[in-house]
Amino acid sequence: MKTLKIIVALALGLTVTACGTVPDIASRNAPFEVTPPEPSVVLAAQPGVAPAPAAQPGSALRVSQINVTVPRTLRVSEANSYYPLGDIVWRGELIGDRHAQVQTIFEDAFRDGTEGLNGPTDVTLNIEVVRFHSLSEKARYSVGGVHNMVFKLTVTRTSTGQALAPTREVVADLPAFGGKRAIEADRRGETQKVRIHAYLQQVIQQELSRFVAG
Repeated sequence: MKTLKIIVALALGLTVTACGTVPDIASRNAPFEVTPPEPSVVLAAQPGVAPAPAAQPGSALRVSQINVTVPRTLRVSEANSYYPLGDIVWRGELIGDRHAQVQTIFEDAFRDGTEGLNGPTDVTLNIEVVRFHSLSEKARYSVGGVHNMVFKLTVTRTSTGQALAPTREVVADLPAFGGKRAIEADRRGETQKVRIHAYLQQVIQQELSRFVAG
């Protein structure tokens, strides 16, 4: 009886080993893969955001172009209330063309966040901003809140314009300082714009890390 059990155990072990050695032909023949979608809310933001690390070399992608669109249909609010109703609420710069300011924020952050990528696939990032809701003066110097940023991301092959994956809507929320903490952060140079820039660098790096070499 004991001998029979040993034989059965050895047979099962050989079966498992054989299954584990079957090559993944599909993934090996593909130029890259996209990992399964994760929840659209990215990163667990910390109250203090350190500068994003350099993008990891060896990624499947190399970003050659970044196109950021901030539709003029997005409504800007300059109301100084705790929660202004609008698609764009931004007080981190002097009053001006808020659409253009938001566009520059995304362009600069995504350029800095992807400059270290050196993979074999040359791609273009197409970004459409859906929402950029930061803090009013009243909220910033009292209760604080959240920098709520939403954008649509499409990654295309630069040579052909072909999308490498379906367009993905990304929700990027960063805790926003309020009251004394906001004032102290400004004195250290950690302005709203600086923190958002560093955070968006991390966001785009996480999104592009989903594309892996096959």
